[in-house]
Amino acid sequence: MRTRLCSLGWHLLLILLVMATIYPVLQIFSISLRPSNALYSTSLRIIPEDASFESYRVILFEKPFWIWMRNSLIVSFATAILGVTLASTSAYALSRFELRGKNPMLFGILTTQMFPATMLLLPLYLLMRNLGLVNTLLGVVLAYTATALPFCTWTMKGYYDTIPRSLEEAGLIDGLDELGAFWRITLPLAAPALVITFLFSFLAGYAEFIVARTLLVSKDLYTLPLGLESLASTFQTEWANYAAGSLLVAIPVVALFLLLSRYLVEGLTLGGVKG
Repeated sequence: MRTRLCSLGWHLLLILLVMATIYPVLQIFSISLRPSNALYSTSLRIIPEDASFESYRVILFEKPFWIWMRNSLIVSFATAILGVTLASTSAYALSRFELRGKNPMLFGILTTQMFPATMLLLPLYLLMRNLGLVNTLLGVVLAYTATALPFCTWTMKGYYDTIPRSLEEAGLIDGLDELGAFWRITLPLAAPALVITFLFSFLAGYAEFIVARTLLVSKDLYTLPLGLESLASTFQTEWANYAAGSLLVAIPVVALFLLLSRYLVEGLTLGGVKG
């Protein structure tokens, strides 16, 4: 009886947490359906009176939403690919080889995560200006990769540590060289960690605002966060369009998580079970 009551209590708690998570999303959906004369309504109804999808039409066909989406996807995928490439190789070196200054290097990588991104804005801007990369998507990609790489490297290094070195040694005996053993044995086994690294790098480029606001000036280069921010002005904010855009922005991320969910679950437990 006590076990059943305990189980019921946990289920009720989980239901409350799910409701607390979903309700704000439903409210944003409700705001996106409101007509212009009811934007400041205090009603808690999910489907408002005179509901309309006009805001979705405006954001998709009257605003440069698809330009923002294109820029965000270019930046995000470039950041993810570059982040995975650099993190997978550098983490392998830190995991497998005895390098001089390895422990201080790992400590330095971990220490960088203690500093907020805002502290890096001035040096990042000066560096990009000297390289001629201000107001370019390439400059934003490099900035995002630099900020995401320490965490990705640490994550990949932890996963490589759980893969037995004996598997690579067996490949070397069968005629593979060090690079071949890494490419054909270790890297496929590290697929869950690669997915985690890819998602983290992708989100670092997809949802970031402050660095993009600092480096990008031209409206043709705006990413989704900058584009949505432009809907807010000093005298009026297009709340319905803003809400509709916020929901549309979430669709690629949700689709990516669903597509990679199998690897994501394995990656979240990386290092928990040693094969």
